[in-house]
Amino acid sequence: MTARRLLTPGSGNQSIPEWVAEHLGPVSTAAPNLSGAETVEIRGGQRAADAALANFEVRGYARRRNNVWPEKTRGASRLSPYIRHGLVTLQEVWDRVADGPDDDVAKFRDELLWQEYARHLYARVGAASGATLRFEVDERSAPPAVDDSEHPWSSSALCVETAWQELTEAGWLTNQQRMWLASHWSVREGARWRDGEDLMYRHLLDGSRAANRLGWQWTIGALTGKPYGFSRWQVEKRAPGLCTRCPLERNCPIAEWPSAAEREPKPFTDDRLRQIDDLREISGPRTWEQSGEPEYVWITAESLGIADPASACAPDVPLIFVFDEPLLSRLKLSTNRFRFLTETLAELAEEREMEVWLGNPIEVLAGKRLAATFAPVPGWRERAALLDLVAIAPWPWLQWPRAGSVTSYTAWRRTRR
Repeated sequence: MTARRLLTPGSGNQSIPEWVAEHLGPVSTAAPNLSGAETVEIRGGQRAADAALANFEVRGYARRRNNVWPEKTRGASRLSPYIRHGLVTLQEVWDRVADGPDDDVAKFRDELLWQEYARHLYARVGAASGATLRFEVDERSAPPAVDDSEHPWSSSALCVETAWQELTEAGWLTNQQRMWLASHWSVREGARWRDGEDLMYRHLLDGSRAANRLGWQWTIGALTGKPYGFSRWQVEKRAPGLCTRCPLERNCPIAEWPSAAEREPKPFTDDRLRQIDDLREISGPRTWEQSGEPEYVWITAESLGIADPASACAPDVPLIFVFDEPLLSRLKLSTNRFRFLTETLAELAEEREMEVWLGNPIEVLAGKRLAATFAPVPGWRERAALLDLVAIAPWPWLQWPRAGSVTSYTAWRRTRR
């Protein structure tokens, strides 16, 4: 594959969908419109992120956060795509809800801490060999996910079908729907969880190996030994009235809990889950560190905000972003995900000089003096070690990593205090 510089999105006459189709079509999966109805899009870009944060109302979150249907009853924030790509930080979201009702704030902040825990866990064992949580599967070498058209979510049951439609058309799901799909796939149907996780990751605008894998492994009971069973009871509680519309109402395939026996929790096989010696390796620097003058600020999918720390520390330096062609050719991400990213890049290009490339990042960035924001992702660290990073900005952690146990969320909460 020969690396090539692309026309900066938004700088020509092409619309964003046209730009994605021309430049990223060969490495993407088309997003189908299964329902034939218009979907509410989550737009990319800093302006959309700022508006979503400003308009979020935490009041009622504790009561409505698990609601699925009708959509108007949902309490979910829909901020996760912006958090995932660094358009807003967990700290900004944490602060935004400070004046809300105590119960709602506590429940919402607990969900933010789960996101932070997933990052801490993934930073430690994301590329580890033999880790119990199996985060060790390297997405750059993993086999392609199963085909979109043949999978356990192809069903006439509305609870499953509407979730699949929303995933592929809008690129976002409530946490409850994610649990339903994961449980239906792996617990009820007995399919490989990695295949299901890959397929969900392909379409989610907030697709994160850290959060997505943690959620799937919680669902299958990888550590607790207790899988999450999905049945009609949850649908009637979280989506009242949906079952009465379902063509399978009287022949419900999920009427009862799936027959999934509890099992013994697996032993921990990676010592880094309990203790880590080189904390800096996963946390990055605490302050801006510079050893030379950068020619470019290397921005990644982890930190695409206008206020990206490295961009803010080097405001006069051009930005450079590389679509990783070898990786993307295997992942085949949805065109919806590429649309979101491209909208964000187009908006960045309005503010800063920027180059956009398609190719192998190591080849594109070789020989360039770079500034970058540290990212708690093993793949970023591996690439950074091969590049000339003359300046590194700290990652905006909500809670600074500590060396103690991350074997469970509860253990991590004890460690961080």
